[in-house]
Amino acid sequence: MNETVLAVTKSIIKRSEKSRTVYLKRIKEAHHQGVSREALGCSNLAHGMASCSSHEKEELAGLKRENIAIVSAYNDMLSAHEPFKTYPSLIKRTLDHEGVTTQFAGGVPAMCDGITQSQPGMELSLYSRDSIAMGTAIALSHNMFDGVLYLGVCDKIVPGLLIGALSFGHLPAVFVPAGPMPSGISNSEKAKIRQEYAKGKVDRSVLLKTESASYHSVGTCTFYGTANSNQMLMEIMGLHLPGASFVNTETPLRNALTEAAAKQVLKISPLGENYMPVGKMLDEKSFVNAIIGLLATGGSTNHTLHLVAMARAAGIVLNWDDFDRLSKVVPLLCRMYPNGSADVNHFHAAGGMGLVIRELLDAKLLHNDVNTIVGFGLDRYLEEPFLEDRVLHYKEVPTKSYDSAVISSVSEPFDAHGGLRVLDGNIGRSVIKTSALKPEHRLIEAPAMIFHTQDALQEAFKAGKLERDFIAVVRFQGAKSNGMPELHGLMPPLGALQDSGFKVAIVTDGRMSGASGKVPSAIHMTPEAASGGMIAKIQEGDILRLDSDNGTLELLVTSETLESRTVVTADLSSNHFGMGRELFASMRDNVSGAEEGACNFALPGEESC
Repeated sequence: MNETVLAVTKSIIKRSEKSRTVYLKRIKEAHHQGVSREALGCSNLAHGMASCSSHEKEELAGLKRENIAIVSAYNDMLSAHEPFKTYPSLIKRTLDHEGVTTQFAGGVPAMCDGITQSQPGMELSLYSRDSIAMGTAIALSHNMFDGVLYLGVCDKIVPGLLIGALSFGHLPAVFVPAGPMPSGISNSEKAKIRQEYAKGKVDRSVLLKTESASYHSVGTCTFYGTANSNQMLMEIMGLHLPGASFVNTETPLRNALTEAAAKQVLKISPLGENYMPVGKMLDEKSFVNAIIGLLATGGSTNHTLHLVAMARAAGIVLNWDDFDRLSKVVPLLCRMYPNGSADVNHFHAAGGMGLVIRELLDAKLLHNDVNTIVGFGLDRYLEEPFLEDRVLHYKEVPTKSYDSAVISSVSEPFDAHGGLRVLDGNIGRSVIKTSALKPEHRLIEAPAMIFHTQDALQEAFKAGKLERDFIAVVRFQGAKSNGMPELHGLMPPLGALQDSGFKVAIVTDGRMSGASGKVPSAIHMTPEAASGGMIAKIQEGDILRLDSDNGTLELLVTSETLESRTVVTADLSSNHFGMGRELFASMRDNVSGAEEGACNFALPGEESC
C-alpha cells in the first residue's frame, strides 16, 4: 500500500477509536438473531401486515424468511428519480420468487439543485440531506425488516439515505441506482450559451432550448457533478453491484441489475451465512477508498461535506486534511465535464468504474481488504455486467482505456495530484476544485470585491462594473446564514470575464455546483461569516492571494490590522422565511461547521454536533 494512504488511514482509525467503538457496540446490540419482526407483539405485527395479501401475511406470520424494506426517493418530476416508479413492483416480484416478502417502507424527499439554483428553495438543499436521513429512520422505525434496498441518485439524496442507513447499521443495505440518461448536446456548447445569455447576446428562448437539449429525458444528468459522484462513491465503497452505476436507465441490462440487487440483499441478510450489516461493512478503509475515488475521478466538492457527514454517522471522523494529504498522492485519471468535454456515458464506454478501480488497486492506492455487498475485497469490481440470452453475466473489465482522453492511467495521468485541495490562511480554511483549472488560473492575486448575495454580483456584472481583475468575496452564504446554497449563478458572468482575459476568483462560505470548477473558487470557508469568521473582516479593495498549487489563501494585511477590525454583520432575516425556510430554523441554529460536514447529528458517544 501507498505509505500516505496507510498513514491517513491510521490517523482516521486513531481519532475515530472512541466514537467507532460506541457505534459498533450499538449496532451489535440492535441485531436480532432471528427475523426482526419476531420482537413485535401480535398487535404490532398485525398492523404491520394488515395491507398485505393473504400469501404475504402467511409468510410474515411464519417468521421464517426475510422481509425486505424499500426506501425510495421516487418522484416523477426529477429525471434521475422518475425511473424508480417501476422498481418496487419489479423488486417485489423478484423477491416473491425467492419466497421472501418485500414492503415499501417509506419515501423520502428528493429535490433537485438544478431546478432550485439561484432560487430561494436552494436554501433548503443542504438541510434536505439531514431531512432525508431522518425520513429514512422513520421508514425503518417499524422494526419489520431484515434488509433494505435504497433507491436514490442525486445530490443530497444518496448521502441522506446512507446516513439513515447507518443509523440502522445492523441491517444489510444495498443501494440501487437508476442510471444516466443518454447523452444530449455537448457540455461545452451548453456552457457557451449560458455565458452568451449572461452577456445578453442570446435571449431566454435560446437558453431554454439549449438547456432542454442537455437535460432531455429520464435518467441522471450526464455531467460529472454531485449526483454522478454519488454513484461512483456507492460503487467504490461496495454498496452497488459491480459495474451498476452508469448503465443507462430503462434498458434490459438496467432491469437485470435491479433484479440482481434485490437478490443480493438476501445473501447478506441476518438469516444467511454471510450476514453483513452496513455499519460493520463500511469502515475507515471504505471511507478512505471513497476519498481516493473522488480525487482520482475529479468528483464534486460537495463531498468534502457529505463524506464527512456520512462517516460521522458510522462513528468515523474525517477531516479536510485527510482529503488534502491523499490528493497529493492520488493522480487525476478522468476527464469529464467540468474538467473535460466527456460525460458519464463516455466514461462508462471508456472502461468506467471497473477500469478506474483496477488502476488504483494496481498502484496500491486502494484498500482491497474491505467488505462489500458481494463479498470481501474489490476484486469483483474488476468485472462488468452484460446480458446474454436475457441472463446477467459478468466479464473482466478492460486492462486499458478504450478512450485515453476520458480515462487515463496511473502511469500517464492527467495530473499527478487529485482534483481537490484544502486552502489554509489567515481568514480560515476552505476547499477548491483544481481538476478543471488551467495552470494560469491556479494563482490569483487581486483586490477583493464584496458581495452578500450572488444577485448583487450579477447586477454589478450587467452594469459593467466587473471588467477588471478581482476576487469576489461572497459571504453570509454558509449553513448558519441561509443553508449554504450552491452559488451556481456566479459561474456564467465570472466565466465570461475570465474568457475576456481578466483574472477572477471566488472566496465564499457557500457552496458551488458539483459541476463547477473553471473559475478558481475557494468555497466552504470556515468559520463562516455568520459565526464571526475572518471572512467577515475582509474589506473592499483588500488584496487577496489565492494559490491553489501551494494550498494557501491569504488576506494581505498585517495580523494587527486584521485583529483590530470589527466583524461585519448582515441582516439575514429575509432568508429565514418563505418557500418553507421557516421550518428549518432549528437546523440553521444547530448546524455544525463545514469541516464537520455541516450536519445536525451528533457523533456517536457525543451529545451534539
